[in-house]
Amino acid sequence: MPSPEPRPTIHIPGTTSHTIAPHGRHSREGTLRYLKAGTGAPVVLLHTVRTQAEHFRSLIPLISDQYTVYALDLPGMGYSEIVPGASYDEPAMRAGVKRLLTELDLHDVTLVGESMGAVLALTSAADLPERVRRVVAVNTYDFPGGIARSSLLARVVVSGVLTPGVGPVIAGVEPKAALSKILQGGLGDKTALRADYVDELLQVGSRPGYPTVARAVYQSLPSLIAARSRYPEVKASVHLVYGEKDWSRTSDREANKELLPAADFTQVPGAGHFIALERPGILADLLNAAA
Repeated sequence: MPSPEPRPTIHIPGTTSHTIAPHGRHSREGTLRYLKAGTGAPVVLLHTVRTQAEHFRSLIPLISDQYTVYALDLPGMGYSEIVPGASYDEPAMRAGVKRLLTELDLHDVTLVGESMGAVLALTSAADLPERVRRVVAVNTYDFPGGIARSSLLARVVVSGVLTPGVGPVIAGVEPKAALSKILQGGLGDKTALRADYVDELLQVGSRPGYPTVARAVYQSLPSLIAARSRYPEVKASVHLVYGEKDWSRTSDREANKELLPAADFTQVPGAGHFIALERPGILADLLNAAA
C-alpha cells in the first residue's frame, strides 16, 4: 500500500489551504495548492527555487489586514501535484501562476515574487495586463550562475545535480546540514533560516518524484534568463527590490533597470537573496503603503 502524502508541518495563523484542479483527466498541469489569508485587494505571493508557500510565513501576517493573500505552491513544488513528464521551464511555471489568477478570477492583483517567483511575477503580468496592477519583484533570478554564486558548496551541489547520469541520484540525496548551508548562503542574517522550515523543505523533498522536479527546475535557469525579454511588455507598475548581498551583480541589476525604466528601485542594506525570510517587514511596508 503506498505511503500517504506528507502534510505540511508549519501552520501560518489565519491561513487556510486550498487546491485548484487541473483541466481534464489527462492534463499535465497537475493540482495546484495555495494558502489564503486576510481580506482586501488580492496579493499573490510566488516563492523561490526549492521552496514553497511557507517561504512567506513571516510576511503573510504582516499584510493580511490590508490584503487577501494567496501564496502559491508553484507546479510540482511544495504540495502541488508532481506530474510525470511535466515541464518545469519558465513558460510552464508561468502557466501555473496564470491558472491561479484566472481560475479564481482575480483582478486588481499585486504580484509579489522572490527569485524565480520574481521572474514569473513579471512575465505573468506581461501576459495578463487586465488582471495585474502592480508587481514587486524581489531579487529576480534571471542571470547566469544563479544559486551557484552563493558558495562553493552550492556550486558543487548544483553542478552535480545537473550532471548527466548521476544528476538524478544527487538530486535525491539532500542532507539537512548541506541544505541549511546552501540556503544560508542566500541570507545576510544566517539566523533567519529557522530549523523547522528546513525540516519542512526536507519533508517536501522526500515526496516521490520530487528529485526529478528539483533537477528540472535547476535545468530551467536558461529559460528564466530568456524570460527577461518579456519585461518591457509589463504594463503594471513595477518595484524592483534587491538585497545588498544578493547573488546578482550590479550589472545584472542595472540591466533590469534599463528594461524597466519606470520601475521603482529599492536596495535593502545587509540583506541577501531571501528577503522574505530575513527582512519581511521591508516587503510588508512596501505593500501596505500602497494598499
